[in-house]
Amino acid sequence: MAKKAEKPLSKTDILNALAESTEMSRKEVGSVIDALEALIAANISKGPGVFNLPGLLKIYVHERPATKERMGRNPATGEEIKIAARPAKKVVKVRALKKLKDLI
Repeated sequence: MAKKAEKPLSKTDILNALAESTEMSRKEVGSVIDALEALIAANISKGPGVFNLPGLLKIYVHERPATKERMGRNPATGEEIKIAARPAKKVVKVRALKKLKDLI
């Protein structure tokens, strides 16, 4: 039988765990996380578009190209349908790096 999945840690749980392991106050840990969040946002939006958390994550902006309008087929009925065009857009992607992959 499959094991029931646990809930992911909430922000409060993360703050408490980091405060306990680093012997910093919860407020100090909160300000560090807020500063990290601001740093990531600055690098992604106005900076080079890439942020590395060494050994763990690579967060980057990926540009999806525009698609043209095209004809497709409804798989349920077989009827031909028109698939609308979509404009180009930027999306954020996260890639796990070696250290994180090795933990699994």
